[in-house]
Amino acid sequence: MADRVGELVSGVVEGEEVKGMWAWTLLRLLLGWSFLWAFLDKMFGLGFATCRLEGGGIDFGCDAAMMNGGSPTYGFLNFATQGSRTGDLFDWMAPSAPDAINLADVGFMVALLLGGAALMLGIGVRLAAVGGAILMAFMFLATDVFPENNPINSSHIIEMTAFLGVAFVGAGRFSLQSKFDHRYPRLKRIR
Repeated sequence: MADRVGELVSGVVEGEEVKGMWAWTLLRLLLGWSFLWAFLDKMFGLGFATCRLEGGGIDFGCDAAMMNGGSPTYGFLNFATQGSRTGDLFDWMAPSAPDAINLADVGFMVALLLGGAALMLGIGVRLAAVGGAILMAFMFLATDVFPENNPINSSHIIEMTAFLGVAFVGAGRFSLQSKFDHRYPRLKRIR
């Protein structure tokens, strides 16, 4: 019985057993859901980060939703980056208006959708996790290099580190990738 429990909570990465693989799998799913939810909320205006009224109500599918022509990066790139210590490095990406969708918007939404789906399903996890780490690094550089509240750490650094950890250990046993690995051994190379 103890051996079976040990098998369930560990995984094998590059031929070596990883203790606590269940925690890495849970972290992979949580990171994937955070990306996927951000995509859904920004695309359809579900009322959490997008389409929230000042009084606390929700205006589902408001004009800020991307499906109605709203830019998902406008607020961040025009206002959150004002205190950035990287100068004007990210200004060129910023949309000119809340309803002006540009290449940065499309790229951001594609990254959220594909990265979130890959992490949730457990397919192409390493590529998705490295992409998520790069996105977090850019968001860190765009906003809070040496943030006010903590001069060394920020949530973007924590998430970037979590993504890199997931990239290191891979998808784990509870993923579609593990199913494909057993059926198609040649696909192991493209994890």
